[in-house]
Amino acid sequence: MKKFVAKDPRGQITRGKTARNRLRRVDNWLLMHEPALLRRNDGDYAKAWYVDLGYGVEPFTTLESAHRLRKVSPNLPVLGVEIDPERVQTALPYEDDQTKFRLGGFNLPLGVGDRVKIIRAFNVLRQYDETQVIEAHSVLLNQLLPGGLLLEGTSDPFGQVWVANVIQKTQAEPHRITPASTGLLFSTNFHNGFDPALFQPVLPKNYIHHMQPGERIYQFMEAWKFCARQTVSLRTLGLRQWFAQTARNLQEHGYRLDLRERFLNLGYLFWLGE
Repeated sequence: MKKFVAKDPRGQITRGKTARNRLRRVDNWLLMHEPALLRRNDGDYAKAWYVDLGYGVEPFTTLESAHRLRKVSPNLPVLGVEIDPERVQTALPYEDDQTKFRLGGFNLPLGVGDRVKIIRAFNVLRQYDETQVIEAHSVLLNQLLPGGLLLEGTSDPFGQVWVANVIQKTQAEPHRITPASTGLLFSTNFHNGFDPALFQPVLPKNYIHHMQPGERIYQFMEAWKFCARQTVSLRTLGLRQWFAQTARNLQEHGYRLDLRERFLNLGYLFWLGE
């Protein structure tokens, strides 16, 4: 069997401790927000991979995503990538015709003719310096098909609260991207109530060190907190109603947001950037 191993995989081994269903809400957002991309199979998109980068000690996140995402794209090829050889060996018995596991890093282990339409990299980049994160984004984007999507973020241990960079590659994607070029997706299942401050510990690495006056992310979070205080009386009607109204009020502060009810009611706030 031909092996697909990236030469000198780029990256560092993470702790890799991932609970089952930790990234279920990431999959659910993709199913609702990007069904056309998941189904797309024309031209170079034929047999293009969904990549789960850095799945951890056990391959559960990759296998769970394969099961969920194939509800809308039954023939979706799914590739789990890990930089730790032992983790890849652990995952190999779970392979099937449409689900593969390979050793690699940010320079994905792609064979001749392999194409990629979605990359998910969660809980991978927080251990890196911020300059390394921007470089990793660029490397990953360069391996995506035009129109492909990079989801890179951080979650709490059980996936109840997370924040992700959402970056869609264009026909003329620059070689290096900045935080200003990303959309930012916030997610909560309301298990821990609702407070915008709950998202701060899981901000992606390119935002976490910018929570200080004058920075875009600081101003956004402060405006969101203000809107939460402004609408706190809605808490008695339910956390979801309160969350949704804070988003509507937040848009009045000049932020571009996805205000579709079905996303807000499920605890997703998508800041579309500037």
